[in-house]
Amino acid sequence: MKTLLGLTVANLKGLTRDRAALFWTFFFPVMFVLLFGVLFSGSGDSSKITVGYVDLDHSAASAQVRADFALYAPILVLQDGSLDAEKAAMQNGDVSAVIVIPAGLGNVVGSTPGQPLAMTIYIDPSQSQTTQVVQGAVNGVASGYSMAVATNGGAPALIVAQPQQLSSTNISTVTYLVPSILAMALMQLGVFAAVPLVQQREKGILKRMGATPLERWKLVASNILLRLIVAAVDTVLIIGIGMAAFHIQIVGNLVLAAGFVFLGAGAFLALGFMLASFLKTEEQATGVVQVVQMPLMFLSGIFFPFNFMPDFMRSIARLLPLTYLGDGLRQSMVNAPQVAPLAMDAAILGGWLVVCLAISARSFRWE
Repeated sequence: MKTLLGLTVANLKGLTRDRAALFWTFFFPVMFVLLFGVLFSGSGDSSKITVGYVDLDHSAASAQVRADFALYAPILVLQDGSLDAEKAAMQNGDVSAVIVIPAGLGNVVGSTPGQPLAMTIYIDPSQSQTTQVVQGAVNGVASGYSMAVATNGGAPALIVAQPQQLSSTNISTVTYLVPSILAMALMQLGVFAAVPLVQQREKGILKRMGATPLERWKLVASNILLRLIVAAVDTVLIIGIGMAAFHIQIVGNLVLAAGFVFLGAGAFLALGFMLASFLKTEEQATGVVQVVQMPLMFLSGIFFPFNFMPDFMRSIARLLPLTYLGDGLRQSMVNAPQVAPLAMDAAILGGWLVVCLAISARSFRWE
């Protein structure tokens, strides 16, 4: 174990001294997050927000509340419908929230003050900016209506807003992109591992290390451990910037997301080892890695929703491991619409890991 840790520390020092490696490993994905975040994140306050509107009271009082929305909340566009229909519309991404006017509102106007009625707002926790705007608008309407009734001699605080969570498929662009860019970073971390391995073999470093008492599995394990540490650091950086700068909310299962991070890092690291098994020179390795990563980046749906892709591109994307890593991270982190079930995402990534490792173990040359 001491030898393994010593090799890992040495590899970490080598990484920190390589400016190009530092750029591609850390700063490139961070730059992507900042660039796409600035391009695609909106303020959430400058455009109309369509919300479902359900009136369960059908009284003059509830009609007045609806009229008050035009006065106190002009940013909201109300779409009338039944509760089931509007909740389904929200889950499909057609509306951003659902407002429910409670039954019995007309009966309490002018009565003895008591417990206020709850005006339920169905909100999506992953849509933090939109949620804040909708909740603020609804609170304003509830307060304004209650104050108006109180002025006329009625009971104050007749209605209060009561939020209730309901997940939808209508996630923002930046929320979609942050886990996708994390998937891209993990892919690059793995496939670019081929370059230093080929470089060390070309310079005879692997041959000389193989002649020492050092067990070869420790050399391989130290490389794997290094990449997994870097994967963890990349994950913290990318998610941290997404949350701090663009206010995305991680609403999924963090343990499941961490599992996909390490499974994806392992699968692409195995792919990098497999590439290193067949490449002879550093220049050749650099060129091949670039050729491999380009279709992975632009045909796997990490920069735009999978459903937006033409049919022929979807067929290609379903063959690429990055498609399933991005899908697994988005589902487990932000409850994004699925490309495949999570179990299938994990199984396909595991399959790439096993197959690439098997080929690497059979074909890798130390000199």
